[in-house]
Amino acid sequence: GFHFYPLLNPTPFPVMSGFLDGIRCGDCECSVDWGERRNAIASIAAGVLFFTGWWIIIDAAVKYPGQGEFLHAYHTCGVIATVAFLMINAVSNGQVRGDSYSEGCMGQTGARVWLFIGFMLAFGSLIASMWILFAGFVVPQKPVVYPGIAVFFQNGFGLQVWTYRGSVAVMDSACLYVHCSSLCFLYSMLL
Repeated sequence: GFHFYPLLNPTPFPVMSGFLDGIRCGDCECSVDWGERRNAIASIAAGVLFFTGWWIIIDAAVKYPGQGEFLHAYHTCGVIATVAFLMINAVSNGQVRGDSYSEGCMGQTGARVWLFIGFMLAFGSLIASMWILFAGFVVPQKPVVYPGIAVFFQNGFGLQVWTYRGSVAVMDSACLYVHCSSLCFLYSMLL
């Protein structure tokens, strides 16, 4: 088709295809070695996200203290997610891969089982938080939906924390996909 670009600028340039080809990512001329600081940055980001999730749920509990608006039993998901967070972060990379110098209590198999149980608890708490949101707030069309959203975001931020976990690099893309798709689904359902 006809473009008006040549009228404004005598030198033609590509319209949309390949407009990001000239951008260089990661070619920083600074002397920071991100490989050595990856774990520290990931730990800080995970801690900030985990803190933000708890901050949101505490805000909802303070704003809606009554049992009619926000049942106190809904905090169970966050507690289970916290236990799962501690379980997942208690296992090191070396223990999962079998490179650890100390065998520990049960060795590599025990570490993998421990990590698997932690992931089961974490995904279970996320699924339960979605159930609380929709069965407790959206479907009954309650006038106040914020406590359900707070429970979901607390567990959603807990899920985002797993993306920064170095020992489970296989789960990074899967966790990010589940997190983004669940947030998009939630946003589309609430509009």
